[in-house]
Amino acid sequence: MLHHPSYTRFSITPLLSEVQATLNLSDKEIWSSSIAAVTGTIFMRFVLGPFCDKFGPRIPMGLVLIASAIPTGLTGLVQSASGLTVLRLFIGVGGSTFVMAQYWTSRMFTKEWVGTANATVGGWGNLGGGVTQLLMGSIIFPILKNLYDGSAEKAWRTACVFPAVIGLITAVCVIKYTDDSPSGNYSKMKKQKTMGNVNARKSFQKGANNANTWLLFVQYACCFGVEITMNNASALYFRDEFGLRTESAAAIASIFGWMNLFARGLGGYASDKCNARYGELCCSLRNERQTLVAIDMSSLGRIDGIIGAGGNCGGVVFGFCFRQLSAKSAFIVMGSLIMVSSLFSVFIAIQGESRLLSADIFKPMTERHQKNVDVEGSLDLQDVVVDTIASSDTSSSEQAVDDTIFT
Repeated sequence: MLHHPSYTRFSITPLLSEVQATLNLSDKEIWSSSIAAVTGTIFMRFVLGPFCDKFGPRIPMGLVLIASAIPTGLTGLVQSASGLTVLRLFIGVGGSTFVMAQYWTSRMFTKEWVGTANATVGGWGNLGGGVTQLLMGSIIFPILKNLYDGSAEKAWRTACVFPAVIGLITAVCVIKYTDDSPSGNYSKMKKQKTMGNVNARKSFQKGANNANTWLLFVQYACCFGVEITMNNASALYFRDEFGLRTESAAAIASIFGWMNLFARGLGGYASDKCNARYGELCCSLRNERQTLVAIDMSSLGRIDGIIGAGGNCGGVVFGFCFRQLSAKSAFIVMGSLIMVSSLFSVFIAIQGESRLLSADIFKPMTERHQKNVDVEGSLDLQDVVVDTIASSDTSSSEQAVDDTIFT
């Protein structure tokens, strides 16, 4: 599902060199539009987390897909740098679908498999960035260029209609054929009185008051923020640095996204296995989404939205680096910040779990639970919450867990 929003959001990216030539834009103007594309998602990610808690992920997902597909289809009407920037700002809203997708999988899978599920969904979503580079830059663009007797301008102005149509079809399918949770749609559950009403403002406040949320915010800024930047930079970099044609530059740039076909899923699988033996703090080194489930399952939507916004904030920061610095210097800055952000794992503290540098972090979970049995019992509170929510009586358990945000 995430594959399609990536297709719309990055549809123009492999063709930016052609847009630049047609509209006579500077490198800074191109990067300003890329920064706007990332910025458009930040606010929506903050908002949509609590909205998922209140309305479920299905409706927000469908509406956002529609909202991003429409401007994508209008890409061919762009005539200036400002027009390109504004257009990409609205297209960028599609990036907020990540919040709904991660919320969805976290509700659908148990703690033992949520890391693998989230990583696979997120990985296939990011794979869309690689597929888009190849499909738009190396397949659709040259086909249209040939149909228009070699006119590159007509080709790029027409190309983005295809991802827009796919986005609209996907939106209809999501709204019509999917469910919010294993127990059904939130609207039906509320009518049946099996689920309480959620106050979105209080929902956001609870997530924002958790210090772990902001530590993961920074780490995700240096994770997904890097991926966004690479998707925006790669094709332009290969064309400018090595003099490649648009078709060839896009094909090579797609390799970065194609790694998600296996890399992110394997990371989630390793996270689940590491969690089963050593606990959440160790798995946080590999999978922020697995860790947020342990932080507070009852605050899933609001925490997921904040952390997700961190990825786009990172994309804005790195985008400015590429806008103001040479590509070489920007890559060095980006790599340095990634290494620094990894140290934040030391400060993450989850109730009932050992800190990363504590003496017993690498002891098997059975030993650590036995050690703490007199204090907390054999099961951690979060284990109870996750197991209960994963049961067939999901909706009523959620209400019992978090009465403070129900109105």
